[in-house]
Amino acid sequence: MARNPARRRAIADAGIVVLAHEGARGLTHRAIDAEAGLPAGTTSNYFRSREALIVGLFDRIEERLAPAPEVLELRASEPPSRALFAEYVRDIVRRLLGDREVTLALFELRLEAARRPELAAELARWQRAGFDRDVEFNSAMGLPGGRREIALFHYAVDGLILDRLVSPIDMETSIDEIVDALVAAILPK
Repeated sequence: MARNPARRRAIADAGIVVLAHEGARGLTHRAIDAEAGLPAGTTSNYFRSREALIVGLFDRIEERLAPAPEVLELRASEPPSRALFAEYVRDIVRRLLGDREVTLALFELRLEAARRPELAAELARWQRAGFDRDVEFNSAMGLPGGRREIALFHYAVDGLILDRLVSPIDMETSIDEIVDALVAAILPK
């Protein structure tokens, strides 16, 4: 396997673009080489199989959607509260909507997992690890809500993001208003 981390990230970024624009069926090593402007065969040097490529895409999606350290640092100094929890959720929504290609690619992978058991297993591992990190973060920060509430927020945010990416049912209500309503409805007082 080739070991140039910058090129590996660039290839994964090109894969994200292909996935977002062409869907899972268009995701081939050749298509990624073309998107990245690389010689044929380069992607397969970094990601030998489709499964290795998908794992690489999950890893890169996670990197690109990670919160900015300065945002976390700034909020860490605030006292835990429902309002602070809402700010974290708003930040998640902003990141997901702010990097449309990454979010579309993630939804494409999730849909493809419904048809491919081997991908479903990888997706499940990736999602559970992220969910566990979210629960641990919430607990470590002393924020309200536990595992159940974090799961409910995952379900709600997924629906909100899909709605806003595809065909919004209510453009009049702002993201902030929606997040506030979700926090009021899901988190214990």
